[in-house]
Amino acid sequence: MSQRAIRIIGLDPGLRHAGWGIIDSIGNNLVYVADGVVRAEPKLSLAEKLHFIHSALTRIVAEFNPAEAAIEETFVSKDARATLKLGQARGVAILVPAAAGIPVAEYAPNTIKKSVVGVGHADKDQVHHMVKVLLPKAKAASADAADALAIAICHAHHRSSWLRLRA
Repeated sequence: MSQRAIRIIGLDPGLRHAGWGIIDSIGNNLVYVADGVVRAEPKLSLAEKLHFIHSALTRIVAEFNPAEAAIEETFVSKDARATLKLGQARGVAILVPAAAGIPVAEYAPNTIKKSVVGVGHADKDQVHHMVKVLLPKAKAASADAADALAIAICHAHHRSSWLRLRA
């Protein structure tokens, strides 16, 4: 009996660089589809950056038509202003798939690392290496795109539990 592919978009939000990665999950198999980074010009105002991110992610969602989305939960840094701005970019990244009727899962950073590497306190290099191992055809245009692919992989590993919780 063949299983159908579930297309997942992973989102790594940021104001300057918002990573995205798309995979197909077919049973226990993961297939790389695409990845990239939305790069907002530094000279843009906050509102213009958020609009730019919204427009770009809307085009990506329309082009690749994912069935599910996943995003990293917000972590709080010592810089409250930076945390608030990241929260605004994250809000836009959650809004885009939700507005398209796509359910969005959220995962803690340690859950993502543990899902991809096997340990919750892995460093970025270890995560990026395992993304390449798990998705050999992945281009991972940048660290942000690799992080987004890791988020999508995490969701593929946890989606059955996530679906039960949603039911």
